[in-house]
Amino acid sequence: MSPTRETASGGQTLETDRKLLVVDGHSMAFRAFYALPPESFVTDTGQHTNAVHGFTNMLLKLIREEKPTHVALAFDLDTPTFRHEAYEEYKAGRAKTPEEFSGQIGLIKQVAEAMRIPAITVEGYEADDIVATLATRAEEAGWRTLIVSGDRDALQLVTERTHLDYPTSGVSKSVRLDPAGVEEKYKVPPEQYRDLAALVGESADNLPGVPLVGPGVAAKWLGQYGSARGIIDHADQISGKRGENLRAALDDVERNLELNRLLCDVELPVDLEDAVLGPPDREAVEPLFDALQFDQIRDRLFDTLAERFPEAASRPTPTQRLPRVRTLDAAADVESLREAAGPVGVALCLDRSGESLSTKAKRDEAARTAEALAVVLLPPDDAAAEGEAPAEALAVSLTDAEPPVEQALADWLADPQAPKRVHDLKDAGRRLAARGLRLRGAVDDTLLSAYLIQPDRRNFDVGDLVTQHLRTSADPADWLGADEPAAGEEPAEGTSSEDPLGGEGTLFSSQDVLPGVTGGDLDAAALQVLLLHRLSPVLTEQLVERRADHLVRDLEIPLAEVLLQMELAGIAVSAERLEALDQEFADQVEDAAQAAYAAIGHEVNLGSPKQLQTVLFDELELPKTRKTKTGYSTDVESLQDLLAKTQNDFLVHLMAHRDATKLRQTVTGLVESIGDDGRIHTTYAQTVAATGRLSSLHPNLQNIPVRTAEGRRIRDAFVVGEGCESLLTADYSQIEMRIMAHLSGDEELIRAFREGEDLHSFVGARVFGVGTDEVTGEMRAKVKAMSYGLVYGLSSFGLSKQLGIGVDEARDLMNEYFERFGAVRDYLREVVEQARKDGFTSTIYGRRRYLPDLTSESRQLRQMAERAALNAPIQGSAADIIKQAMLDVDAALREQRLSSTMLLQVHDELILDVAPGEQEQVRSLVVEKMAAAADLNVPLDVNVGVGSSWHEAAH
Repeated sequence: MSPTRETASGGQTLETDRKLLVVDGHSMAFRAFYALPPESFVTDTGQHTNAVHGFTNMLLKLIREEKPTHVALAFDLDTPTFRHEAYEEYKAGRAKTPEEFSGQIGLIKQVAEAMRIPAITVEGYEADDIVATLATRAEEAGWRTLIVSGDRDALQLVTERTHLDYPTSGVSKSVRLDPAGVEEKYKVPPEQYRDLAALVGESADNLPGVPLVGPGVAAKWLGQYGSARGIIDHADQISGKRGENLRAALDDVERNLELNRLLCDVELPVDLEDAVLGPPDREAVEPLFDALQFDQIRDRLFDTLAERFPEAASRPTPTQRLPRVRTLDAAADVESLREAAGPVGVALCLDRSGESLSTKAKRDEAARTAEALAVVLLPPDDAAAEGEAPAEALAVSLTDAEPPVEQALADWLADPQAPKRVHDLKDAGRRLAARGLRLRGAVDDTLLSAYLIQPDRRNFDVGDLVTQHLRTSADPADWLGADEPAAGEEPAEGTSSEDPLGGEGTLFSSQDVLPGVTGGDLDAAALQVLLLHRLSPVLTEQLVERRADHLVRDLEIPLAEVLLQMELAGIAVSAERLEALDQEFADQVEDAAQAAYAAIGHEVNLGSPKQLQTVLFDELELPKTRKTKTGYSTDVESLQDLLAKTQNDFLVHLMAHRDATKLRQTVTGLVESIGDDGRIHTTYAQTVAATGRLSSLHPNLQNIPVRTAEGRRIRDAFVVGEGCESLLTADYSQIEMRIMAHLSGDEELIRAFREGEDLHSFVGARVFGVGTDEVTGEMRAKVKAMSYGLVYGLSSFGLSKQLGIGVDEARDLMNEYFERFGAVRDYLREVVEQARKDGFTSTIYGRRRYLPDLTSESRQLRQMAERAALNAPIQGSAADIIKQAMLDVDAALREQRLSSTMLLQVHDELILDVAPGEQEQVRSLVVEKMAAAADLNVPLDVNVGVGSSWHEAAH
C-alpha cells in the first residue's frame, strides 16, 4: 500500500538536519486492519496479518519518501490511563476489538524491534501523550517532525516545524496539515483545536459535546471569545437554543478540556537519540518475516533501508574477479568436465525479452516461460575458492552450437554419474527439456538445501541466500570493478574495452561471445556458478548439523527429477467437457443473479460489500453480522452463518451465485491451461509449504473440489491419455490419523487400525459410549472433525464454530475424546514441550522445522509456533511418506520396463496413465510401494480405483 498525499497548504517549514517521524501505532494499526481484508492475510498457522502488512508497508513508504533521521512508534496499553480515572465513561461503548486483530499489535512491535525502531508504551498514558512528548522535545531542539495519526487530538500539536499526516482512507491516502492547513480545514489555528473539540465532543472517546454545536459554530464562538474558557465565562451572553444547550453542558465542556489536553512532559523510557534510524537487524528480520510470510515486504525493507544504510544489505563489495568466460567450441572441452575434481556448477542464460512487460503478473509469467539460450559451466577450482585466482567458466550456446559439441553437452548433462551443482534443478531441467536436453546427476540443489534448512522461509532467490550465508553480493556489477585493468594494462583478451558497468556488454562483447546472449547475462551466470561452489558447502555443513543431508540427497533431489517428468507429461483433458462446464457454470451464475434480483425487486452488484450491506441490513433488516470499519461483514463465513439463521431467499441465491462464480473461475482457468498437446501441465513447488507438502501451480490441480457433485464433474474432464487404456488413482486411507496413532503410541487407535475398524465409528463409539453400530452420522462427523482438528491444534472454540455447537459442548466432546485416548492427549502436550526444549520438530524421516518463537516473549508469535509444532510432525511425515512412495513407484515402473506413467500427485493421492495390458501389474506395484513407504506401528492402507476419467477412477 503506497501512501499518497495532498498538501492542505503550502506553509513554510524550517530546514534542519534532524527530522523525526513519530507514528501513533494503535491508531494506524487499526486503520491498516480495516483497510485490508483479514481473510486475505493469514499465515499457515492461522495468524491474521493484515494490520501488520498494511502498517509495515506504510512505515517503509514514509521512511523512503520522508527520509527521517529519527523514527519512533507510540502505543497504548490495555491498562487504564489517568483519563479513565478522571472519567469512568471515557472511551466506553467502543465496539469489541475484532478477533482477527488479536495479536497484531504485538507483531507490529516485533517488526519495529527487528527494524531497531523504538515502540514506546508508558503505564497510565496513551499513545497520544507519548507522541506529544516526543514532538515537543523535537520542537524544542529545533527539529522538524512529522506526526502520523488518525486521532484528531494530534491537530493541537501542529506548528511550523511539526506537521501532521492525517489519513483520509485507510493508511493509503492522507492529507498533510501544517498550521495554515489546520486553519483552512477547521477555521481555527492548531492551538485552538483542543477548545473546538471540547465544545463539539468526540464520539470515539465517548466525550459528549454541546448539542447542536458543530465545528462551524464552535469556530465562530472561538473567533469571538478567544478560547473555550472565554466562551464558558460568557456563556450567559449566548442566546438561543445553542446558548441554552451550552449552559446545560458546561460541566461536559470543562471535563473535555481537561481530558483532550495532550501531555507533553511524560517521562519516557527513551530519549530522542534512541530513535535514530539505522540499519535493521537482519538476523531478527529473516525469521520474523518468514513466520509472517512477508516475502515482498522483506525485500522492500532491505531495499528501502539499503538506500540510506548500504550496510543494511550486508553485501560487501568483493575484491575477487568474476570467472573468465570462454566459449566452449570443442567436444573435448565437454569431455574434460568428467575429469573435474568435484561437482561442476551449472547455470543458464535466459531469454530476457519478456522482462519489460507492463504488469508483474506478465513479467512473472515471462520469466517462468523464458527459454534457455546458453549453459555456463564452472568446474571446481580450489585456488579460486581461496580467492587467489578466478576460475575459467565455459559458455555453450543452445541455439548455435556445433553438432559434436551439442551431442557431447547432451551426453554430459544427462549422465547421472557426472556430478553437478545447480540452483533450482527442476526449473533448469524444464528449460533444458525444451531444448531436447535432460539434466541428471545433481549432487546438490542449493534451492532445496536452503529450504530444508529454513522451511519457513518464503524467498529462496540465490542472491538472498548468498547475502545471508556468504555475506557477499550476487550482483555482477559489484564484482566487475575488480576486473578493470590496472593503469597502462590492456584489457584481457575477449573482454570489452567499454565501461565495465554499462553498455551492451560488460566483460565481454555479446557479438563476440555467443549469439543472442549479452555479456551481462554471461556475467550473471558465471557469478552464479562461482557462488554455487561457495554456497553449496556452507549449506551442506548446516544440513549435516541438522542430520538432514540425506533428505536433499535421497529424497528431494530425486523427487525433483520425478516431478519434472510428471510436469512434462501432463494429464489429458477433454476440452469439450471443460468448455461445456464453463458455459453451464456461466449460466448458473446468471440464473443465480437473476433470482437474487427477483428476491429483492431490483438489481444490485452482488460483488459489492457496500451494496450488499444496504440490501441485507437496511432493506431486508436481517440480523447484523460482525462489525467492520466499513459496516457489517459480508464475507463468506458471516453470510453462511446468516443464511443458517434466516434461510432468506436472497441469501440463498447470493451464496449460489458465489459458489457458481468460484466453480466457473476454476474451470475457466483449466480451459486456458490446456496445452497444444491437449494436456494440462501443472508445476509442482517443493519449497512453498513449511511442512514439506508439495504445492501445485499454473494451474493448481490440488484445489479442485472433490466432495461436491460439481467438483466431481470437473474431475470427470480429466481423462485417460491417448494410447493408454485407463487412469489409475491410489491414495492413502486416513494417513494423518495413522501417523498420529504411530507417534502417540495410543493402544486403542493402533488396535483399531490393525483390525481394520472404521476409525471414526470406532472413536465415536468410545467417545459417546455406544456400540459401533449405534454411531450416528452426526456423531461420526463430530469425531472426524475433532480427530483431524487435533492435528492442527484445534481449540474448543474452533471446534464449536466448525460443528455449529456451543463452546461448552465442544469442550466436553474434547474432554471425552482425551479421556478415551489419553496417549493422544499426552503426545500433543509433549510434542510442543519437546520442541520448546530442542528448538525444532521432526518428522518420521528426520525433516526438521526450527521454531525459535516457541520461547518468544511475544504471546502471538509463541502461539503461532505452538500451532506449527503440533501439526508439523504429522503433516510433514505424511508429506515425506507420499514423496518416498512416488520415488519407489517411479523406480518400479522403470525396473519392470512398464510404459505406464505417473501423472499427478494431489496431497495423498497418485494418478497414473495405465498402458494397455499393464493394469494389474501397475495396481500391484503401486499398492506394494505405497504401503511400504514407511515402517509404522499401523498398516498403511492404500485405496485404488480405475476408470476412464479421474472421477470414474475415484474410490
